[in-house]
Amino acid sequence: MSTPPKGLKRFAVDLSPLTKYPDFRNIWSAGFATYIGSMVTYVALPFQIKLLTNSYVAVGLMGAVEIIPLIIFGLYGGVLADKVDRRKMVWATEFLAMTASILLFINSRLSHPHLILLYFVAAAFAALNGLQRPSMDAILPRVVGHQDLPSASALMSLRYQMGVISGPALAGLILASFGVSAAYLVDIASFIISLYFLWRISSIVPTEKIQGPTLTNLLDGLKYAVSRKDLLGTYLVDLSAMFFAMPIALYPFWADQLHARWALGLFYAAIPIGALAITITSGWMKNYPHHGRAVFFAALGWGAAISLAGASKSLFLTILFLIIAGASDQISALFRSSIWNQSIPDELRGRLAGIEMLSYSVGPLGGQLRAGSMAAWTTLRTSVVGGGIICMGFVAIAASSLPKFRQYDVRTNEFAVAQRIIREKSSQD
Repeated sequence: MSTPPKGLKRFAVDLSPLTKYPDFRNIWSAGFATYIGSMVTYVALPFQIKLLTNSYVAVGLMGAVEIIPLIIFGLYGGVLADKVDRRKMVWATEFLAMTASILLFINSRLSHPHLILLYFVAAAFAALNGLQRPSMDAILPRVVGHQDLPSASALMSLRYQMGVISGPALAGLILASFGVSAAYLVDIASFIISLYFLWRISSIVPTEKIQGPTLTNLLDGLKYAVSRKDLLGTYLVDLSAMFFAMPIALYPFWADQLHARWALGLFYAAIPIGALAITITSGWMKNYPHHGRAVFFAALGWGAAISLAGASKSLFLTILFLIIAGASDQISALFRSSIWNQSIPDELRGRLAGIEMLSYSVGPLGGQLRAGSMAAWTTLRTSVVGGGIICMGFVAIAASSLPKFRQYDVRTNEFAVAQRIIREKSSQD
């Protein structure tokens, strides 16, 4: 472990990977552009569905249609990430996602937009995300030094948070002033910028290309993930937190219930604001070794904050608790990322990245359907408060059943130590 900096400097986010690694800088820039545009569409899609249907279930259904494509293509994308040039995979899927946004724009210009097309494109986005993210995640340990991986993960989170804060705010202004067509047009422009930076990244071929049947390779990755109880714990805890306590599908209705339709952008921005606050003060995380413990307590904090947000009748308190929830979730996310990046062999990195993506993506998508359905059957408040309480229960059960996860220490974990030695030898050659 490195000697921690003194004073307030030890809390500041470490920006050095952006100057030390050109490929990482291009990856970061591409993602920043595309996240802003994608978040504009992320707000515009459910907004347009609400305009066309005014239905809880119809909005929640958007998450349901994304789950199956994400699972299938996420797992397959993980296998491909260990077989093909990862840069080419990322660029191709980014281009196809831009094409999907063009379809949304064309549909929005029709006198009677097709609702079914909105679900089709949402499913296509999920499939492309499933193909892309494992390759993108598997690139990071190849372009950044082992000791800088926690800092690089924090910067990737910072990039995402800047996008998801500014994107929804921009979406609110665009939707209110110009409509959904303009929102989709902004997304298309962001993809063009992203494709430029991705083209500048060096070719990144897996160190050991896997051979043989795809299904066999996929099963090998799944067996490895299940065999490591420390990894399994990160997946189960995050899946529980997101599935039972992700309230995003309810935001348009929640704002109406609090008589604050103007604050819809604040709802979308609140969780990212909390995450951003943690990211810009994440310097201390490089020197905190108890990663499993941090993930566990942060997930509990997420569930508690979501329940308190749902119980509040005040817009101020609701947004405040959502910000606290975002801060808790970001602590969990950064330490999960460190566990994954610092302990998984490169020859398995793509397949494990596919599994990781499912753990943090399928949960929120399923959570949209859960939240919308539960709100329709009961009330919005019951859906949010009950979801947070159930989340805390499942997180506690998962953590208590997997002591190797709770006790994960980056200084002594056998897999983290092995990867540190490999990377040190590689840098000396």
